[in-house]
Amino acid sequence: MRRALILGLLLVGMQLVLPLGLAGHHSQSLLTFGFLILAAYTVGEIAVSVGQPRIVGYLFAGLIFGPSLLNVVGSDSVRMLAPINSLAIALIAFLAGAELRWEEVKPYASSIGKILAAEIPLTFAAVAGLMLVMRPFVPFMADAPLSHAIAFSLLFAAMGAVHSPAVTMGILSETGARGPVARTVLGVVLVSDVVIILVFSAALSITQALVPPTEAGEMAGSAGMLAWELGGAVLVGVLLGGAISIYIRFVKRELFLFAILVAFFGAEVARLAHVETLLTLLVAGVVSENASPKEAGLALRGAMERAAAPLFVVFFALAGASLLLSEILSVWYLVVPIIVVRTLALWQGTKLGARWADSTPAIRRDVWMGLISQAGVAIGLATVVGEIYPTRGAQLKSLFLATVAVNTFLGPILFKRALTRAGETVSGGMSGAPAPAAH
Repeated sequence: MRRALILGLLLVGMQLVLPLGLAGHHSQSLLTFGFLILAAYTVGEIAVSVGQPRIVGYLFAGLIFGPSLLNVVGSDSVRMLAPINSLAIALIAFLAGAELRWEEVKPYASSIGKILAAEIPLTFAAVAGLMLVMRPFVPFMADAPLSHAIAFSLLFAAMGAVHSPAVTMGILSETGARGPVARTVLGVVLVSDVVIILVFSAALSITQALVPPTEAGEMAGSAGMLAWELGGAVLVGVLLGGAISIYIRFVKRELFLFAILVAFFGAEVARLAHVETLLTLLVAGVVSENASPKEAGLALRGAMERAAAPLFVVFFALAGASLLLSEILSVWYLVVPIIVVRTLALWQGTKLGARWADSTPAIRRDVWMGLISQAGVAIGLATVVGEIYPTRGAQLKSLFLATVAVNTFLGPILFKRALTRAGETVSGGMSGAPAPAAH
């Protein structure tokens, strides 16, 4: 009751203050940022009180106060706060990479590799097959030749196999989980990003061969761009990670400010170099963690987790505010079977891979629940398709984002349930901030 009252007072205060500001002014962005932190945190605590992850509360806060419902945080405000998203993604990616210290991941390497080898092909085939079966009902494929339908089915399936490092790190930070299920999920999610970008590149090349874009130069340009985004991100990430490891090995001062600088600088370098931000910072995190003394790496991660605490809240609240209920409801008859088939494929693929690797019963039973969420990279890939194919690609993007929206809510709930069932959550949880890594 107390939290609901706080939420009501925040809403009333926002409605009273907003008319006094200037639309589009920086002061409005700051006001929206502050409101989102407080409102999302409050809804997150309500979610915890009913046994759900805080992330789900943050997402619901964004959905409730965003353009789809109350419109307290309008579309303009969401756009103005886009830099917050960029910084949050950079921090999330670096922290995710920093969790992959080889000596700790090595015991799960076989499980990670074999699960990937099973679940990605099965998920890809299942989603592509479903899209072809539903072809008469899918707007961008209904009247297209069979070759075009196959091409767009492959593209959709490639994006459908993507997971979400952001949600994975958010749940791991909230629960403090560092056990076999948590480590395996994190490894699968992070490595799959690299694999899926390669799969997507191949699918895009096939699509462009079968369905030439309207502009002839787009074919070579987009293929070359994707190749550089992948290879360039690894190169830039290695150099950045090496520089970070030198700093924390020999300087080791002002780590909180240094953590924020790493995120800002890494994201800006990735933007200027036209490489994928998430992969760049992920590689930087892996390199800096494994090239540094364990204690120094742990200190930097602790500083970054403190810096990321408010950004986690706003990041997921903005994700919720970006969801448009009208678009999701307009294609619900396609979204439901896609989610069901993808989930079944992930379940069976993970089970098959874990059995192949002779993994523990907990990994066989629970890891698939950590692979449901989608965001970040998936949205970026959908945007690439929308830019290359302005009509059909835009329709494909809308359908895909509708499925991402549902999976974004469903995934954290299932992942937290898996970690709880595996007995890997830390008693007491967190208070809305990322928990220090336990080793």
